[in-house]
Amino acid sequence: MSSILSKDFTNVWIISLSTALASSLATLMVFLGSLVGASLTPNTEWAMVPVAIMTTGTAFGMIPATHAMDRLGRKWGLFLFFGLGLGGCLVAIIALQYSSFVLFCTASLIIGCSSSGLLQSRFTAMESVSLENQPTAASMVMGAGIIAAFIGPELAVIGIQITAIDYQGSFLLTALCLGIAAAILALFKSVAAIAIAPKKSTVTATELLRNPSFFLALASASVAYVVMSFVMTGTPISMHHIHGHSLIDTKWVIQSHIAAMFLPSFIAPFLFKRLNIKGMMVLGLVCYCATIIIGFFDTSVSGFWLQLVLLGMGWNFLFVAGTALLPSSHREEDKFKAQRLNDFTVFSISAIAALSAGWAISSLSWQQMLLGCLIPVALMIIVLIRDATDSTKAQTNDLAFATVDAAASAGFFDFDRT
Repeated sequence: MSSILSKDFTNVWIISLSTALASSLATLMVFLGSLVGASLTPNTEWAMVPVAIMTTGTAFGMIPATHAMDRLGRKWGLFLFFGLGLGGCLVAIIALQYSSFVLFCTASLIIGCSSSGLLQSRFTAMESVSLENQPTAASMVMGAGIIAAFIGPELAVIGIQITAIDYQGSFLLTALCLGIAAAILALFKSVAAIAIAPKKSTVTATELLRNPSFFLALASASVAYVVMSFVMTGTPISMHHIHGHSLIDTKWVIQSHIAAMFLPSFIAPFLFKRLNIKGMMVLGLVCYCATIIIGFFDTSVSGFWLQLVLLGMGWNFLFVAGTALLPSSHREEDKFKAQRLNDFTVFSISAIAALSAGWAISSLSWQQMLLGCLIPVALMIIVLIRDATDSTKAQTNDLAFATVDAAASAGFFDFDRT
């Protein structure tokens, strides 16, 4: 396995840094979305709609994003979605100028669509290195998100009063951050195309879903996002408006959560060696269970902080494990189709979770919301048990066939022999 400081990882470093800076727009929206929403609409139930719409935009953008990467190439595809993010910042600034909730939701949709392209960066990094280095490349891209975890919310607070209208300056600063990210991406060197003409993909979505490895990768990423989106989307309103914690405390909790989403990636290669992919999934589920238990009993600032940190860690273990398993679950010519189906499904489910968080937090208690997260956790446990059972059966069958072959080779079934 190559060192991450070798020339083989130059593209990975470029992608990691540029995407982390560009992703600060999404983390800014996670922190500001519901707070700006609350200032633009008197109905608390609608306050989280901008964040939910951003997640919906990410889901809707997945299919166009993979098509763009296929047609334009990874580098120019990312440039396209960086530009889309700049457009989202501009629309948000205009929305704040005219105090338009609808226009701000439109900005959230555009920003969500830009995020769908940025999420392709993990595949861009993985394709830049050898197969054995792909989990490390994916972990580096995810780990670099720690930059976005702090830059986004900090830009939100720093930019509050840059202009006469609150938070306009936040989006101006984030647009500048996107420009720097694009300049770094310009250093990326596209991977040379394979001389052999690629085969046309003939696999169907149904065939992919019937593949146990693909289904497990999809389930892991889906559960990672559905629980994380549901809890994270409701946290700013729950902390600041319902439980009365300060905006500074709320910012710190969100920053810590986003940091926890990416920090484990620095030790992910080590964990992969020790626990393997399925062990990482189990570890993620343990973190989610701990999140539910702590959140159920403690709604203090420290309680919110600990449950959101565990939520971020659980998301990382489940999502990175699913991402690492995905490339081995399909043929090379099927990669864009598999990535498209995986990401569209994951973020569609995530969008539903984010949209339902607004209704849940206005109709249920925080404890009841957390208990609802046990449903996807239980489903993932069932998928893992089923996969382990199928693997055991397959190993038993392989052993039986090997025994028969060995016996045949030894002549035990040669009845013609005297």
